[in-house]
Amino acid sequence: MRKQPGIAGSSTETLAVLSVSPLEEDHRSLDSIIGHSNWMLFKARDLASALALLQQHEIAVVLLERDLLPGRWIEMLEQIKSLRNAPSLIVASRLADDRLWAEALNLGAWDVLAKPFDRSEVFRSVKSAWQHWHDQIQMPALAMKVMKWGTDSGEVGQRRSEATLVMPSPTFALLRG
Repeated sequence: MRKQPGIAGSSTETLAVLSVSPLEEDHRSLDSIIGHSNWMLFKARDLASALALLQQHEIAVVLLERDLLPGRWIEMLEQIKSLRNAPSLIVASRLADDRLWAEALNLGAWDVLAKPFDRSEVFRSVKSAWQHWHDQIQMPALAMKVMKWGTDSGEVGQRRSEATLVMPSPTFALLRG
């Protein structure tokens, strides 16, 4: 059974991050940045190894080298979108320009990080990506609680079309059923 990562920054829980890069330099850099935190760093050199790790572990954030071979970061993004509790994806590149930024965000990546990695930017980006991932996996459970609360409070006869669910997300969207 896969362990669920806890709250980012919590002293007793672990945030799982997957670094996907053919470059050992990237893995060493991330190890030195987050090695002293309570975050767990998994490492993969290619798409196949990364997907195997994602099947074995509950990973919240994937930090992916843009020039991953064989394949591209876009293929990895498409693969992880199909996973249950899909992790947030951060693209890393020495050429982190406006074009890459726009492409990555438009296709569904969470963020783009420039290399060499800056410690504060890595922490900011990974924490933000983790929070997004956490909010996404909590939505179904919260929706069920809200629905149960509505029926437990004597509103059993309320018509479905009148029910309102409040679900947490970065924008706190209201959904009408």
